[in-house]
Amino acid sequence: AMLRLHLLTWDVKDTLLRLRQPVGERYSAEARALGVQVRPEVLGKAFCEAYGAQQRRFPTYGLAQGLGSQRWWLDVVKQTFRLSGVREERVLARLAERLYRDFCSACAWEVLPGAEETLSGCRERGFRMGVISNFDRRLEQILSQCNLRHHFEFVMTSEDAGFAKPDKRIFEQALRLAGVRPEQAAHVGDDYVRDYSAARAAGMHSFLLAAAGQPGVPAEHVLPSLGRLLALIEK
Repeated sequence: AMLRLHLLTWDVKDTLLRLRQPVGERYSAEARALGVQVRPEVLGKAFCEAYGAQQRRFPTYGLAQGLGSQRWWLDVVKQTFRLSGVREERVLARLAERLYRDFCSACAWEVLPGAEETLSGCRERGFRMGVISNFDRRLEQILSQCNLRHHFEFVMTSEDAGFAKPDKRIFEQALRLAGVRPEQAAHVGDDYVRDYSAARAAGMHSFLLAAAGQPGVPAEHVLPSLGRLLALIEK
């Protein structure tokens, strides 16, 4: 084998799972169910603004400020609708509760093509596996509902770790948890900065899931599809 790997860690969003529909469409549908008409494109734009502002003001779910992910997300949803012209506090509270619950479940997420086969193939070849994701604690439930949780020994979210990728401390925490040295591990993800470079900064190997090559990434580290991984790590 080229690499003596013991552990594979995985990003989730847009690596293993993706949203079934754009955020704006999802938000618009929930609003319609409560008799509130807001256009998806208006909500989509407002969401980007509300989410960006919340991340800057309260990084990593506001853990340092005692916020936590549930309140963090409820505030993002309410602010998204406020920016879109919805002002009624009672309606905002209901929308926030419903959407927080929505994004917890398989109704909002779908498994990406090749993910199930690749994860199964990695396990058959004897690799230990875990998740490293800038996500909140709902991720355990989402992975279970999408029938992927059983592939992983652990799920390390930024909410659990208190650090978000590209901070290498989230990778170091996962490695400590697994009891594996960085050079015995590889990370798979779709983001050059948060996944590929960050894992390498922590001393791990890493693979970038990308349709086309990326400047500064050797071709043998690029996965045009998830299935390509199995050919690269054959034990």
